Amino acid sequence: MSAAQKYPAPAVMGPESIMSKKAHGTSATPVQENLRWKVDQEVADRICNFNRHYAEYSGYFQNVPEFMIQTNDTPADEEITFYDSNTGKPLFYAPRGRTMEQFIKESRNHGWPSFRDDEVEWKNVRLLMNGETVSVDGTHLGHNLPDGKGSRYCINLVCVAGNPTK
Repeated sequence: MSAAQKYPAPAVMGPESIMSKKAHGTSATPVQENLRWKVDQEVADRICNFNRHYAEYSGYFQNVPEFMIQTNDTPADEEITFYDSNTGKPLFYAPRGRTMEQFIKESRNHGWPSFRDDEVEWKNVRLLMNGETVSVDGTHLGHNLPDGKGSRYCINLVCVAGNPTK
């Protein structure tokens, strides 16, 4: 690991400038309309675009019935793709290298959807030196809170509830 990179590969470090002021907070656009799982659009816009430190409340994802139903109904050999709530770019895939039950259990234990390195789309996600996890387009996603298993990305569901762009 170089002196400029605080977290080990495969994490892709990004410059602080990713989160510079843009047309809509730290992003060029507001969150999409009709976000998946019927998450709160106002909360999503505030957390994704006008925030660097705060999060949806712990356990929020467990109180989103549409999301919990999808995790329950996802076949064992499939995964859910999580898209940027602003741009619709893919950011995370879960579960990868574990079961959905393991993904949900870890997420419940920590209060937010918790992703591991293999579940991150590094083409579209960057990690800042302070652990803030962001999209390449300036969407605040959450934070990396490493544990004994390695990097653990605690991510706000409202920030990854976008619809894929065509």
